[in-house]
Amino acid sequence: MVQGVETQTVPYIAPQRRWIPLIEVILGAFIVIGHNVYHIVPNEVPILFALFWISPRLLRGKWDLSELTRPHSWWQTIGMAILATAVLHLGAQLLVQPMAEHFWPQPQHVSSVIKMAAMGWKTAALSLAVIWTFAAFGEELGYRGYLIKCAAALGGGSKLAYVVAMLYVSVLFGCGHFFKGPAGVVASIWSGMVLGAVFLLSRRNLWACILTHGLADTVAVVALFLGWAN
Repeated sequence: MVQGVETQTVPYIAPQRRWIPLIEVILGAFIVIGHNVYHIVPNEVPILFALFWISPRLLRGKWDLSELTRPHSWWQTIGMAILATAVLHLGAQLLVQPMAEHFWPQPQHVSSVIKMAAMGWKTAALSLAVIWTFAAFGEELGYRGYLIKCAAALGGGSKLAYVVAMLYVSVLFGCGHFFKGPAGVVASIWSGMVLGAVFLLSRRNLWACILTHGLADTVAVVALFLGWAN
């Protein structure tokens, strides 16, 4: 059985270093919004990806890749990812997108990487390669692995702090898809909430999130490639 959010019994960082995650939270928001809304910062994914590796050294004086440790059960992780992918797509199609499009009826813009799938099998294969590396792996390390951890550190790494951090980063994830338009931002916030919930329910292990993100985008690519989506 999947265990719930793990509550930390010790502070995430030493009190005298609590200012570091505050700076990181502010910097992370600037990087995401600066690139996707104002276009004054390079793409946020490589930057957040690098900060994911560097941050533990700054915070605790040592390298820490605990979010990428081998799951207790790969079958459980894969099953969780499949279920989360279904929740993500069904929730988006049946509830979130219709509601968002009611207020913002203009068409959503689709990622150019996903649109490549409609151009043939070679570009579809390239699209999948980018999705599983840059989006699934890169974005999950940056948004879930780095930004949620930084925001939760401000609350001492408690269970409540992680839930609030997950919601906050979900909004940032929506801003990271600003190019989609208002309805697309709302849909991306929903995706961020599902991915964030997976991160917490898997005891802050990133593999379930990576698989969910990759599977969700793969469904979109396959739908375009087969002509099932406009």
